[in-house]
Amino acid sequence: MKFIYRRIVLKISGEVIKSFNNNQFSTCIIRDIIQDIQYLVKHGIQISIVIGGGNLFRGATLSKFGINRVTADYIGMLSTVINGLFLKELFNKVNISSCLMSSLCINSICQPYNLDQALEHLSNSVVMIFCGGIGQPCFTTDSVACLKAIETRSEIIIKGTKVNGIYSKDPEYNQDSILYHQLNYNDVLRYEFKVMDLTAFILARDYKIPIYIFNIGHNRALRRILRGCNEGTIINDSMKDIS
Repeated sequence: MKFIYRRIVLKISGEVIKSFNNNQFSTCIIRDIIQDIQYLVKHGIQISIVIGGGNLFRGATLSKFGINRVTADYIGMLSTVINGLFLKELFNKVNISSCLMSSLCINSICQPYNLDQALEHLSNSVVMIFCGGIGQPCFTTDSVACLKAIETRSEIIIKGTKVNGIYSKDPEYNQDSILYHQLNYNDVLRYEFKVMDLTAFILARDYKIPIYIFNIGHNRALRRILRGCNEGTIINDSMKDIS
């Protein structure tokens, strides 16, 4: 089986794993993701996962209720640890070897972040789960995904969302909207597509790491992306633009 990427960072937002009946976790979507990851690991793909915490607490939202923004961000980072523990336990149940590392010091439940150990685990087909943000406030998990992709020398950032990719207009309200299968970094900046926060996106652009946006709810989507299928939108340094 031929795959075009061998080492990836998969970004999963907390809101994606939130079920539609407003519970904290959606086991249906998570089960499909785990099946894809299990398949890919068996075929030699090295996977790092950055998990968000928006299904529990989001720092920016908490600050609107009068909570100090720094404290609110730490609450959000702790939420990513909860999601990471949840994900790791599900991996354990299907015998996927995984390691949970946190940038926050919580040694009793997860390992402290160590790049050398993470790289060794990846080379031994251990799925890395990164949580705890970067250990400091004011940065999103999008930024964490970009930083981990740079540090682990990953070939692509694959971001799972609830939409099929990047559209010219909101497809919910515009039937004539166009799904873009490829964009370059300048397109995203020029047309202000909401791919990820600007700090994260600039990091990816400067280090020339492609970003792939796809609908994580589509069964087996992740493995199709790694085979080169048009499953969503890829953003890279292609000279082609949409102007």
